[in-house]
Amino acid sequence: MTEDEKTNQEFEEFGNKEESVNDVVSLQDKVDEYLDCWQRERASFANYKRRVEQDNAVMADRLLGEHIKLFLPVMDDLERALDHSPADPDCASWIAGIELIRKKLLKTLETQDVSVIDLNPGDMFDPINQEAVTHEENDRFSDGQIIEVVQTGYQLKERVIRPAKVRVAK
Repeated sequence: MTEDEKTNQEFEEFGNKEESVNDVVSLQDKVDEYLDCWQRERASFANYKRRVEQDNAVMADRLLGEHIKLFLPVMDDLERALDHSPADPDCASWIAGIELIRKKLLKTLETQDVSVIDLNPGDMFDPINQEAVTHEENDRFSDGQIIEVVQTGYQLKERVIRPAKVRVAK
């Protein structure tokens, strides 16, 4: 091989090396682009998965609240039965049985994160968790205070599933 042929071959190899370097740089750019897209999609999927889990938890709480609402009239009936229990001493065991049933139902509701909205006469009216049945004049209470709780309210975790019905002073 002559010196010119050798130089031409080296020049061609050098050109090929330069093309190879350019190919490697081009391929590395593509790899970086694909990696970036993959990482973005992975983060997007993780966010989607978290949103779906949150939505499912909210939906489960809503459904639980709807099912619990079915039992609240039973609780109201038990409370009414106890409020109007006979004074006859022979009925004491009957009254104790009704009270036990009410406590068991309340304990069962508490295991599902349901709690009674605790209100007393004299508390201020709050439309977020209370429903005013009447607004009436009252000498004992000032404007906006609760006179009487007509129906007990309940909440599931922090969400009101049934507002308390109250009489409010004006």
